[in-house]
Amino acid sequence: MEARSNGIRAGWGPLEVAFLAESKELAALRRLMRSHLEATELSDLVGASQLCASELVSNVIRHVGPGTPTTLVVCRAGRHLRIEVHDPDARALPTLIEAGIDSEGGRGLALVAATADRWGVELRPDRKVTWCELAAERPHPQGEPSRLTSARAEESAINIITDLLHWLQAHGRDPDDVLDRAVMHFEAEVGPQRC
Repeated sequence: MEARSNGIRAGWGPLEVAFLAESKELAALRRLMRSHLEATELSDLVGASQLCASELVSNVIRHVGPGTPTTLVVCRAGRHLRIEVHDPDARALPTLIEAGIDSEGGRGLALVAATADRWGVELRPDRKVTWCELAAERPHPQGEPSRLTSARAEESAINIITDLLHWLQAHGRDPDDVLDRAVMHFEAEVGPQRC
C-alpha cells in the first residue's frame, strides 16, 4: 500500500492510496482515512467516510476480483468530502439493487447511497472511478476558518506514522528499518541544522 497525503504540509490536500484490493487492506485504509480526516478537522465524517470507502473497495473485491490494483482518493470537492475508488475494469459497473431480506449480499451500494449525499461512476479510458460525496461544509464557531494547530498536526502525524508502521509490520516489513530510512531521507532534505 502506497499512501500520499499533503493534508498536514499544505493545508487540506488529498489522500491517495494505491493498493491491491484485498479484504485484509480494509482496516489499514480505515485507519489512514481516520488519521487524514482528523488532521483536516473533519473528524465528524470519519465513520460515514470509512463505511463508504469500505463498501466501495469491497465492491471491487467482490465484482472485479481480489488482488485488483486499486486506488483510494479522499479529497475536498467544494462543500463536500469526495471519496473515489479507482479500478481498471470499466466493464464491471456498480449497480444499486434492492436486496431481499434473505440475501447475503447486494447491500453495499445501498449503504453508500443512504450514507452519502450523492454517488456515481465515471468511466475513463483506462479505468472506472466509483465515487461518493458527503457534506463537509461546516461554519467555524467563531465565523472564521479553523486552523491546523502545530499540536494537532503533530498528533495527526504520529497517528499516521503509527498506522503505517502497523501496516508495514503486518506485511512482514521491519518498522525500525523503515523509520531509520525515513529519518535519513528527512535529514537529507532539510540539510544540516544550525543553532
